[in-house]
Amino acid sequence: MDDVAALLALTAAVCFALAATLWQKAALNLEGVSFRHPLSFAVLLGQSVWLLGLLMQIVGVALQAAALDRGRVSIIQPLLVTTVIWALPLGYFLTHQTVGRREILGAAIIVVGLVGFASFGDPAAGVDDASNADWAIAVILIGLACTALLLFANRGSLSTRAAVLGTVAGMLYGLSATMMKPVVENLHTDGLAEVIAGLEFWIWAAAGIVGFLFQQLSLSTGKLVPSVATVSVANPVVSVMLGALVLLERLDREPPWHAVVASASLGLALLGAVVVSSAHEKGRDDIVPEPQLAPA
Repeated sequence: MDDVAALLALTAAVCFALAATLWQKAALNLEGVSFRHPLSFAVLLGQSVWLLGLLMQIVGVALQAAALDRGRVSIIQPLLVTTVIWALPLGYFLTHQTVGRREILGAAIIVVGLVGFASFGDPAAGVDDASNADWAIAVILIGLACTALLLFANRGSLSTRAAVLGTVAGMLYGLSATMMKPVVENLHTDGLAEVIAGLEFWIWAAAGIVGFLFQQLSLSTGKLVPSVATVSVANPVVSVMLGALVLLERLDREPPWHAVVASASLGLALLGAVVVSSAHEKGRDDIVPEPQLAPA
């Protein structure tokens, strides 16, 4: 694994965690955001804390693009699971989220899993782009999966809502991240004008923007940990799947046990994220966070 690419991905994860925490902090000052009230999204633009979060998100995306420029999607994207780890202390200090033993245990599992994945995971093949038909099939399948999840978005507790909306956002981010690979590669070879004229650019932009909106809805529930955890799990899962199926990426099988250990380690890291996202005491899930001072 390229050490520079890994460092860029980990730094991007820090930026994404800080962005999510700042966005949640801003959302706690409001009654909530909803697609039924589009102006509720515009109100966020008047929040300096939210704008700072947007800046950190942009920096994170730039670092993610730089990492993908140096490495494969199936290697870089799983490192973004560390977003969950960074979100724990940030949520504790900035939005007074509870961090218990289960959250700490989940974070430790993530670290162990990612260390194993980084040590033994190495891309052995892959292409930088795919046909329009392959991308169209990927978009349709992701769209259908997101639609199915949204049928359950308004059921259950606030944590469940945060998790479902976070999963939708993570899936769209995963699609966007996979599309970022050909966009960055084509930028080197064809120039900006050709890239903007290409299908990949518009899929990348649309998936990223819609994912961003669903993440705002998820964070507006006040449940930072399940929101960040589900985004951080769904993102690499979709990216790895699309990287394997569309970009033909695979782990190095020489020696064969390296691929086995790397796959198991990635599964362990994702399990740790699930542990973190499910770490909530009974009765806390339906408590809406007490708003802070109303914005001027």
